[in-house]
Amino acid sequence: MRLFVGIPLPEDVRARLGELKGGLQGARWVRPGNLHLSLRFIGEVPGGGEADIDEALAAIEAPAFPLTLSELGCFDRRGRVHAVWAGVGVSDPLMRLRAKVEHALVRLDHEPEHRKFKPHVTLARMKNGSASEVGHYLEALNGFSAGPFEVDCFTLYRSHLGHGGAHYQALADYGLEN
Repeated sequence: MRLFVGIPLPEDVRARLGELKGGLQGARWVRPGNLHLSLRFIGEVPGGGEADIDEALAAIEAPAFPLTLSELGCFDRRGRVHAVWAGVGVSDPLMRLRAKVEHALVRLDHEPEHRKFKPHVTLARMKNGSASEVGHYLEALNGFSAGPFEVDCFTLYRSHLGHGGAHYQALADYGLEN
C-alpha cells in the first residue's frame, strides 16, 4: 500500500484554496478533499507494514501550533512547470514536527528523504505548464494568504491511484498537545 504523512486542512482553508481554481490552461486541480500539507512521502509499504508506522507515529509528542498559508509558487523542471502550490511561511514548530516524523520513519529502516523539505499544499498539477502563463497567474494572486489555523493533529494517509487522479484515505490521526 502507498502511504504518506500529512497535515489535514480545515474546511474554511480548503474553501479558500478552492477559490484559486481556474485561469491556468492544462491544470489538473486537486480535489478539495485531497488538499493537505505533506510532511513525508513514505511510498509502497508491504501489507502489515503500516502497523509499525502507525505505532512509531503514535509515539511522537509535539505541541499544537498555528499555521498560515502565505504564498503561492510553482515547481518546475527545465523551464516547464509541473505543479502549482500554496506555501507556508517560516514555522519552527512545523519543522520540528516534520523532523520527528522523519526520525520515526528512518528508525523503522525507511530510506531518509534526500530532498529539502519545502512545506506546501499542491493546488494543481500541470503537464508541460508554461512558465510564462503560470508566472502571470501567480502575479495576479500576489498577496494570497489563508489562515492562521490551528494544527492540532497530523495524519497517516493511504493513496489509491486510479482514473481521475489519486484518492487519499486517512488511516490514522495523531493528536498534538494543546
